[in-house]
Amino acid sequence: MNAPRARVARRPVHGVLLLDKPLGWSSNDALQKVKWLLRAEKAGHTGTLDPLATGVLPLCFGAATKFSQLQLDADKTYEAVACLGVKTSTADAEGEVLEERPVHVTDVDLQGVLPRFTGVIHQVPPMHSALKKDGRALYEYARAGIEVERAAREVTIHALKATLAPVDSAQAAIKMVVKCSKGTYIRTLGEDVGEALGCGAHLTALRRIETGGFSVSQCVTLEALEAMTEEQRVACLMPVESLLRDHAVVTLGNESAGRFLSGVRRRGAWPDEARVAVYGENPHALLGSAQVKAGELIPGRLLSPLEIEQILKKSEQI
Repeated sequence: MNAPRARVARRPVHGVLLLDKPLGWSSNDALQKVKWLLRAEKAGHTGTLDPLATGVLPLCFGAATKFSQLQLDADKTYEAVACLGVKTSTADAEGEVLEERPVHVTDVDLQGVLPRFTGVIHQVPPMHSALKKDGRALYEYARAGIEVERAAREVTIHALKATLAPVDSAQAAIKMVVKCSKGTYIRTLGEDVGEALGCGAHLTALRRIETGGFSVSQCVTLEALEAMTEEQRVACLMPVESLLRDHAVVTLGNESAGRFLSGVRRRGAWPDEARVAVYGENPHALLGSAQVKAGELIPGRLLSPLEIEQILKKSEQI
């Protein structure tokens, strides 16, 4: 009989870890693994990456989970490879081949279709996606062989660069770099570009290289994390306020800080701002997010006094 596994003693951990998500892992599996390595009490990710995708996956711990929506809404940049001439059921290499067509595409042809996919465009979400219909993910319907009608959604492609790149002597491919708004399906983009070229396409590689100002060069791999000591893993965490770095800053004195943390609006000579990071003056500590409207500082997501105390205590130990 196997001995019962020892329970991991959880602890408060606050901050953001930038993971280079490995190929084949779901975003949640990667999150749970890192949560276990850190022995963190509370964790959340900032939007999923497909198992077949790699790259930047910000993971939020403790107080940082309160601001994860900011990353979910952020613009993202991807590198992708789309194989020409083959259309699949999932628009990627995991699906069944639905159609094969000859490829007679030049770089002039490719550059000629790219303007159609730049700016505000409309995409029909793929059946093999996590988007929900009547409480069920679309991929659940797809696995059951059920096609569900989907409305086209508006997304924005801020920049799109693509070049022809032969994979081997028999097959050509497109290499793409895409900067886009949230909700953009790169698989669908690759498939649609292939259709515009008259030969079809499916994605064979996808890597997120930037999201919300965080780049893949800042990331740590799961393999590297596993090889570290617990202290080294904690040292990889970025502070909670790194999620608010594009916010205006307001600093409050002790009395106003206490009332703000209780959810009370404060008045001051601040210009209107939609996104504000609010700090206490003494000690200097992040209190939460807010907006300023007509001279009023209106609380948004707030840290608890216990979270602030834990963060300050940890910073003193470093």
